[in-house]
Amino acid sequence: GETIALVGENGSGKTTLIKLLCRLYEPTSGSITIDGIDLRQFKLDHLRQQISVIFQDYMKYHLTAQENIWLGNVALSPTDNQISKAAFRSGADRVINSLPNGYDTMLGKLFDQGEQLSIGQWQKIALARAFLRDSQVIVLDEPTSAMDPKAEYEVFQKFRQLIKDQAAILISHRLSTVKMADRIYVMDKGSITESGTHEELMQLDGTYAYLFETQAQNYR
Repeated sequence: GETIALVGENGSGKTTLIKLLCRLYEPTSGSITIDGIDLRQFKLDHLRQQISVIFQDYMKYHLTAQENIWLGNVALSPTDNQISKAAFRSGADRVINSLPNGYDTMLGKLFDQGEQLSIGQWQKIALARAFLRDSQVIVLDEPTSAMDPKAEYEVFQKFRQLIKDQAAILISHRLSTVKMADRIYVMDKGSITESGTHEELMQLDGTYAYLFETQAQNYR
């Protein structure tokens, strides 16, 4: 599937656009269409079944590792082997297999025997949960924003091979992580101001190029 990136500074409207796409918000004016059809004409439950979203404030459930992933598709049995397959795709299987009780390990410190994971490990659990939905579109909304640039870069580099045939929307304010996207949209104050590949936007020498060069200097 095609990989789209939404970039822009904090507050530019990236997450709001995704919430509109998922109909978590309704537009106060105008409309959002897919293939010319207004989103409001789709059944809400059907629409949301086709989109998996990992928001930057994704949930960290104080349940077992197995249950954390199973919540992505509760129509399955809690012991379905699709859970371990989703964990393998996201890299969460290596995290889970290192835990004292594997998939039966309680996560989080709400329980005495609970295991606290790192931010990167929680992110892999959340990604496995999204993969289990087997939706047509997967959205990654800066869930790695608390990671250092190197760790975030590794996640996004692997993301394309992980999504397989799904379409993907990547959201990040760190532009170096989305260079491989098929198309990049630059947002500012709720509007799309530029679009193109990384190379095209660098040649345009506009907002994207300025932000990219500014960020690159900070990491040199």
